[in-house]
Amino acid sequence: MKINHPALTKLLQQAYSAEKAAAFAYIGHAKNVKNEAEKLAIKQIELDEWGHRKEVLEIMTEYDIPISKFYEFKYHIIGRTISALCYVIGRFMPFFFAGKLESGNVCEYFRMRQYFNSIGIIKHDHALYEMGIKEKEHEVYFLEQVKDDKFLPFFEKVFSWGANTSANNIDLANKQPSENSGDYCKK
Repeated sequence: MKINHPALTKLLQQAYSAEKAAAFAYIGHAKNVKNEAEKLAIKQIELDEWGHRKEVLEIMTEYDIPISKFYEFKYHIIGRTISALCYVIGRFMPFFFAGKLESGNVCEYFRMRQYFNSIGIIKHDHALYEMGIKEKEHEVYFLEQVKDDKFLPFFEKVFSWGANTSANNIDLANKQPSENSGDYCKK
């Protein structure tokens, strides 16, 4: 079944390719950290990103949405570049920027869900909810790693993400179940 929703199509194509970029970045990030628990946590997040990529592709395939060669190339370069930078930018910045990235990724999945719902498709609601919540868990993990860092207040002010600022309105301690999460990430 083909769908005629350009914004949804574009968002799915971007998410598919951006998940690869994130996974590549986490490969470099995990190799850069010294703490074994951090390595394992980042490796798990990398695996989550590959899983999300697979799930997004399944959705795209169902609606005959092609993979964007442009996004694949663009995000491949971005992911590999970030991966390499993790070796030279210290400990704080990879954790900080990973958290900021994940904060924005949360809403990608909730926007996809809203777009699907706007054309009467609800069958992906639970999967998109689960991916959005998993991205929020990633955001919280990365924030936890830098919450006491002396650089956080400055970076939060400059980059609009940190202990007091997020790109989404999800509170994991009080998260809504899938069927009641319609207000997540609405502008």
